[in-house]
Amino acid sequence: MSTAYKTPATIVDEGFDALVERLGTAGALRYVLQFERGIGDYTEERKNLLKDFSIGNLPLKHRRKRKN
Repeated sequence: MSTAYKTPATIVDEGFDALVERLGTAGALRYVLQFERGIGDYTEERKNLLKDFSIGNLPLKHRRKRKN
């Protein structure tokens, strides 16, 4: 292992490569996403997006599928 200085970008690249080697691409992505904090307030955004939602305003074909 080299003890030479590595930039933060190099460390991220090499670290991700190691994850892909060990876990595969999908596993590496799932691992990294465990630490993604995101932005905004999901709960408040969801309330605003779904404020007018009710089961009654779903198209009839979707309500039938849900019952089955």
